Amino acid sequence: MQTLFPPPALLRPAFLVAALVILAGCQHAPGTLAPRTGDEIIVAGQLFHTGTKIVTWMDPGGYDAYRVERRFSPLEQSDWENTRETMKDITTPNRYSLRRGSLSAEEMERLRGGGWDLPTLQRVVDQFVIHYDVCGISKQCFRVLHDYRGLSVHFMLDLDGTIYQTLDLKERARHATISNDRSVGIEIANMGAYELPDLATLNAWYQPDAQGRPVIRIPENLGAPQLLTKGFVGRPARPEIIRGNIQGKDLNQYDLTPQQYEALARLTAALARIFPKIKLDYPRGPDGRVLPHKLPDDQLARYQGVLGHFHIQTNKTDPGPAFQWDKVIDAARRLAH
Repeated sequence: MQTLFPPPALLRPAFLVAALVILAGCQHAPGTLAPRTGDEIIVAGQLFHTGTKIVTWMDPGGYDAYRVERRFSPLEQSDWENTRETMKDITTPNRYSLRRGSLSAEEMERLRGGGWDLPTLQRVVDQFVIHYDVCGISKQCFRVLHDYRGLSVHFMLDLDGTIYQTLDLKERARHATISNDRSVGIEIANMGAYELPDLATLNAWYQPDAQGRPVIRIPENLGAPQLLTKGFVGRPARPEIIRGNIQGKDLNQYDLTPQQYEALARLTAALARIFPKIKLDYPRGPDGRVLPHKLPDDQLARYQGVLGHFHIQTNKTDPGPAFQWDKVIDAARRLAH
């Protein structure tokens, strides 16, 4: 069977790979370019392969949550002084902070300058939180989070399957309230789920082609979508609207794109290997299916694995009824072993 995931050796931190090269007698002259291959995520300053396209905050076309300036505001109005005066929801120049939850005072003092070691981070991180962005494209998601709300998320997954990493995973991103200290988060480009009869947003974004199949139409008022795949045409993995109940609400949603599912499975597999406490499973009810509401507080405190935003907060419904939990988890399990 063809493997769809890099062998375990490829998941080694970059410094180990470099050490092996040096030990083999192959040394490079100072100033020699050491390019990334393009599928690595950054964890405590180290590179780990995922097997899918990753654009980091340091790459051209990336989204940098370390920046104080508002990314999409006019340059002369984007600085912190103007932001503080005009954006009342943004109360601090930083959109991230230190993961404090389970750190001792000694560890906090040691790590507060950014000096995370991987074993400590592996002890702290045990949840991977899935969101939909209700923005439709990652460009708009970053605009809303960074420029308007003063929030952040580690990853954004665009329609074409490109994953953008905005912060090193050592950082405490602001995406899931009480789970922020212990979690990694991803915002998936998807317009979300709606109760009847409020389907105007879905009807605007998903329009039939000549064969009557839904195609994603990005509104012109969002400007250039900045999709990395030129000429990409997005289609939901299933053509029909998916209906389901989350948090006691009957909701309607279009599915993710096939490209998003493939990239998400690869990232999920990589995270589970990097962070052994992130189990490749999701919260289940007595019937074995995904639990469609918030986890009780005591269960959430103990839970380690993949979960939705709605498992953390009662006022959230993402990633919605269309999200195929088994598709992601089953594929991630195959990839990770």
